[in-house]
Amino acid sequence: MSGRARLTLCSAAATLMASCALLPLVDPATWFLQATFLLAIQSGVGAAARRVPLARPLTLLAQALVTLVLLTLVFAREHALVGLIPGPEAFQHFADLLQAGSDDVGRYAIPAPLSDGIRLMMVGGVLLIGLLVDTLAVTFRNAAPAGLPLLALYSIAAGLSDGAADWLWFLVAAAGYLMLLLAEGRERLSQWGRVFGGAARTPGGPSGPVAPVRTGRRIGAVALGVALVVPLLPLPAIDGGLLDSAGTGVGAGTGSGGTISAVNPLVSLRDSLNVDEDRTVLTLRTSTTDISDLYLRIVSLDDFDGTTWKPSKRDIVAVPDELPTPTGLRPQVRRTEITTRVSAADWYAQDWLPMPYPPSSVKISGNWRYEPVGMTLVGDHGQNTRGKTYEVNSLEVRPTAEQLASAPDAPGSLKSDYTEVPDSLPAVVSRTARQVTEGAANDYERAVKLQDYFAVTGGFEYDTDVEVGSGTDAIARFLRNKQGFCVHFSFAMAAMARTLGIPARVAVGFAPGSPQADGSVSVGLKDAHAWPELYFEGVGWTRFEPTPTRGTTPTYTLPESSNNTVPELPQATPSADAAPSSEPSASTSCSADDKKLEGCTSALPLDEGEQGGGGTPWYKIAGWSLLGAAALILPLLPMLWRLRRRSVRLASGQHAGSAPAGVSPELGKDGGAGQAGVDAGAVVLDVPAHEATEAAVGHVLAVWRELTDTAWDYGIAPDEALTPRRAAARVVRLGELEEPVARSVHRVAGAVEQVLYAPQPRAEAGLADEVRKVRAALRGRASRRTRLRAVLAPRSAIRAVWDLTDRWTAFKAAWAARLATLVRRPSPSTGQEGG
Repeated sequence: MSGRARLTLCSAAATLMASCALLPLVDPATWFLQATFLLAIQSGVGAAARRVPLARPLTLLAQALVTLVLLTLVFAREHALVGLIPGPEAFQHFADLLQAGSDDVGRYAIPAPLSDGIRLMMVGGVLLIGLLVDTLAVTFRNAAPAGLPLLALYSIAAGLSDGAADWLWFLVAAAGYLMLLLAEGRERLSQWGRVFGGAARTPGGPSGPVAPVRTGRRIGAVALGVALVVPLLPLPAIDGGLLDSAGTGVGAGTGSGGTISAVNPLVSLRDSLNVDEDRTVLTLRTSTTDISDLYLRIVSLDDFDGTTWKPSKRDIVAVPDELPTPTGLRPQVRRTEITTRVSAADWYAQDWLPMPYPPSSVKISGNWRYEPVGMTLVGDHGQNTRGKTYEVNSLEVRPTAEQLASAPDAPGSLKSDYTEVPDSLPAVVSRTARQVTEGAANDYERAVKLQDYFAVTGGFEYDTDVEVGSGTDAIARFLRNKQGFCVHFSFAMAAMARTLGIPARVAVGFAPGSPQADGSVSVGLKDAHAWPELYFEGVGWTRFEPTPTRGTTPTYTLPESSNNTVPELPQATPSADAAPSSEPSASTSCSADDKKLEGCTSALPLDEGEQGGGGTPWYKIAGWSLLGAAALILPLLPMLWRLRRRSVRLASGQHAGSAPAGVSPELGKDGGAGQAGVDAGAVVLDVPAHEATEAAVGHVLAVWRELTDTAWDYGIAPDEALTPRRAAARVVRLGELEEPVARSVHRVAGAVEQVLYAPQPRAEAGLADEVRKVRAALRGRASRRTRLRAVLAPRSAIRAVWDLTDRWTAFKAAWAARLATLVRRPSPSTGQEGG
């Protein structure tokens, strides 16, 4: 393996070893395998570009383009031209993913789930650092500064993580950097040749050159010291979510201010519904005799990006003694205050407090903060519901259909915030919403038609085995397949309501539980639920129930004939009979994995695809990546082959013309000794006379072939029947070359005649420079189209096909000769030839 190839491998390895410090931040760590594969392709492209060789800026550009294509294939294939070439839509998708990733970073605690946005940040960050390290250490041959991006990568990870294994990741990252320094030192020493002379060695002194090794050790020691000190510096801290240490909760210090930065409560909702054993989460006693409308609301999801719904970041304040009246609720709407006493299970550690909506006062001990917009309570600095008992006074709001139908338009700011839908939302969503609500006279009738479409008339089936799905077409796919569970129904109805101009959001919590013999109500894991809330001025945020066989249908959405005044008897929620999954669920116990994903602290999750359980299989990613690399590289193969061939030819010609240290320009004339003349210098080269003669011939002919191929690339086809002298005159005539370029052509032709016909061939000096002058002159006289073709699709590249054909012919002839030899070989037993 060459020194440059070894340095490339060490550069990629050092990047991956430093990236290991990111592993504790996200779970699962499947992104690391993807980053490894893509980094290998990126490094391979750099190695190929340097071998051509391309100029350093072009090498960097080639790697950057390939990296962009790879990221497009993995993250924005649907938005790119033929799945490879990124356009405005692809870049917009990248921006959306990065924005979603930054939101997730601020929302999730460590370890965060592997959402698409976080995966792009992880993989893209590793590729960016890998590109910087490869450029500095390999392309520009300076490995010491490459430690800066590696140090930045490690420092970011070390500043965010607080695990007990941080020392291990530091050792891994430091070992990668030292390995890179040693590889560079070895590569530099290998360029010195075999050391022959130098300062005299003293007895007992060092046996070899130690300065470079000593320098490498010093650099490594300084780098390790910096890496050790930087994480200990008092750097600015960022509170909340992934940027906060695990267990610190949300909020900022004490007082009345702060910002919510909590985990999205939809982490494993489907698992909660599919558990084999319906474990009790909450036990409650309430003053109402009708629990059909007693939904326990945890949080509202009001930020819709076209892919999923999630809670917005909100300011939080100290919990007031009396909570304000809900937004939009007028005195004319009938309401009753009820009191509910809730006890949470010892294993249920939810950051958000489950409460009936809307609450009017809460009595609970501990560190809790109030979020006024959603009227929710959230634990501060690690506070959660584990084993808590609390009392909630809430309003049982009972609007009439007439009040909802006559509701005026919502305030402008509220309507603009809660009717916003992204441009990426498929058109089928709004089109279906208009078709379903055709003929409706007001927003209330539209909302009821949407609810009935999903729950009754649309042919939808409730199925908890359906994947949640992700991406902008998830809702469209649900509308087409018509199978799903509460997440699908609530997300789809809220999105369709927004397209109709009705303010909407999604609430997450628990459906009414099951009454017990002692008068209490038991709320279990299978009662986990999500439902849409639509806003009507005068009533406020109003619950709807589009999910069939789940929860209860609000009385204000039923026909008047069925809306009697007799309260329904409490019934067990149908969710208790939902068909469980055949496989055990991780939610049946609070395992270590549940704690990592906060499946125990936030029992109601969102998207398995965002947790790393779904996504594109690795073999498809590998296949698409290879296809993208091939699509990018194949059109450039003629140019790359031509650049490589020119480099080899001119390098050999330059080597022949300017002999190495100690070698006489006239090869084979060293006092009859049969060796090249040698100075008393540092390098010893033994070159026999016959080998020097063959080398001189090969070098000069290579330069001549480069000159004729260069002329061919610019439109002067070679004529193999001509002598070198006449061929040179033809190139000068057709290329309209003037002096002194014409003399350069004739000088190379004269060198060819000399090595072919002279008794003692000699190496001419400066032939490579003569060819460069000719190429510059031909390029200067050519048109723009001819120049582009000479670079991108050179005519002489056909020689690559001829070379392959000749090699194949030679290969077949060699094997035919071997087979013939085997056939004619005498048999060991008879002594006769076989056959």
